[in-house]
Amino acid sequence: MSYELSDEHREFRSSVRDFAEAEIAPYAAEWDRKHYFPVETVQKMGRLGLFGLTAPEEYGGAGGDFTSLCVAIEEISRVDQSMGITLEAAVGLGINPILTYGTDEQKQRWLPDLVAGTKLAGFGLTEPESGSDAGATKTRAVLDGDEWVIDGSKQFITNSGSTITSVVTVTARTGERPDGRPEISTIIVPTGTPGFVAEAQYDKLGWHASDTHPLSFSGCRVPAENLLGNRGKGFAQFLATLDDGRVAIGAVALGCIKACLEMSVQYAGERKTFGVPIGQKQGVAFQISDLKVMADAAELLVYRAAALKDAGASVQEFKQAAAVAKLYATEAAVTATRIATQVFGGYGFMEEYPVTRFYRDAKILEIGEGTSEVQRMLIARGLGLPVE
Repeated sequence: MSYELSDEHREFRSSVRDFAEAEIAPYAAEWDRKHYFPVETVQKMGRLGLFGLTAPEEYGGAGGDFTSLCVAIEEISRVDQSMGITLEAAVGLGINPILTYGTDEQKQRWLPDLVAGTKLAGFGLTEPESGSDAGATKTRAVLDGDEWVIDGSKQFITNSGSTITSVVTVTARTGERPDGRPEISTIIVPTGTPGFVAEAQYDKLGWHASDTHPLSFSGCRVPAENLLGNRGKGFAQFLATLDDGRVAIGAVALGCIKACLEMSVQYAGERKTFGVPIGQKQGVAFQISDLKVMADAAELLVYRAAALKDAGASVQEFKQAAAVAKLYATEAAVTATRIATQVFGGYGFMEEYPVTRFYRDAKILEIGEGTSEVQRMLIARGLGLPVE
């Protein structure tokens, strides 16, 4: 299988890069400093068609491939990871569950606005005591007549409390299986529903311009038909959703690595010590060479996984490729930001230079949508090892 991007993909990359350079790059530092979520820019991304890349035309989408989405996420993340993760979560975690598991009525109700980027959807899986162990969900939903009554909490939920968030899909215990394990289902909860509160936004290390909130549910009632997919299948649905998300997070990381490479090459060619550019020194040049290796390797892994998705590869083959891409690209991104900061020296510690923002933003890549430890576990299991 070839992982080379097509001419159409390359043309699309150029258009997204032009948008990112004009509409995001000049403002990213200010948004970061003010912890500001730029709704107007998100909606411009919607008008460019980025949220509808993989959605069917009947909902206003382009009906395109997963690779195109990864290209868009990479290019946006190359200038600002906050906007990159906003796009990634809006499509991979907001739109995809409804598109994949929703009824015709649910799709018609929610998807057109989400695909257009005029509204956003959140993905409510993680809880205060349930992160990597997602099966330990404590949020409960009890069927009372023709309504689900939801009680519990979620945390670290992206796109969940913005002024344009319209809905959050959440996992909840809806019963118990014969073997005593919890029955976990997925339920659509519209914003504004009594008993559903998006709490105050987090004060985060990075991704300052991304919308992230804890959520609470207290006697929150939604119609029974808001069940997403089959009852008891919520855990499996969200695990499948995360496979796509891991490749997309890899695309965020790839954009970060390429930005670090570009910034370091430019700075090393301009900054002089002892009368010559620092790029003439092996100690600097060799580190930047490592960035090039990381960028090329991450690109191959991310787009190999995307190509497998587009080609309809088996679930297991894609799951393994997604875990490999996510693990390598995100850990390489964290290393890349450390190298870039070192290349910039003292200036790399100053907020006036983008490398500081990239440094702060990168760490969460190794944690979100499955930690590096979880990826290693999945890879080991794919190799047939009985790891726990």
